[in-house]
Amino acid sequence: MATQRRTPSRGQAGPGRSTGPSMPGARTTLRAAAAAASVANRERPRITKRAVILLLVVAMLAVSWASSFRAWFQQRAEMDDLRSQIAQTQAEIEDLRGEKRRYSDDAYVKQQARLRFGYVMPGEESFQALDENGEPIGAVEELADPGNLPGQVPVAWYETAWESVEAAGDNKEAR
Repeated sequence: MATQRRTPSRGQAGPGRSTGPSMPGARTTLRAAAAAASVANRERPRITKRAVILLLVVAMLAVSWASSFRAWFQQRAEMDDLRSQIAQTQAEIEDLRGEKRRYSDDAYVKQQARLRFGYVMPGEESFQALDENGEPIGAVEELADPGNLPGQVPVAWYETAWESVEAAGDNKEAR
């Protein structure tokens, strides 16, 4: 018996191609079935080890960057404070330079000696207003010789601490 071999034509063979007569309704049901199968096969996304490791790396980077940014902002604030202190100090220096220039003028020095210390020029008479107790009205500053100033002996910290302990233990108010 001779077997007859059937060779399909080029247009009809291949995966996904039907060899039978084409029916438009059959294609749509196949597509709908395939879509339903893909939805049924679709599971919730699982968190893999790689995703967890990636999440941890990103979290560590965020923490390290956050601390770096915090340090940067603190340094910027400190720099701004230092710049304002420098500007204030420079303004004080300019004021002191102006005062130094004023004191290089003899007329200003004489005026300050009259106002602050009550000095008078030779031949002038000075008057001082007194209150009812005989004290001068308006304090007059006095110059002191730096060599005559009493020396201050520094007190050790433990002496101050012991005095406060003794004061706390002394109950004079309760008597």
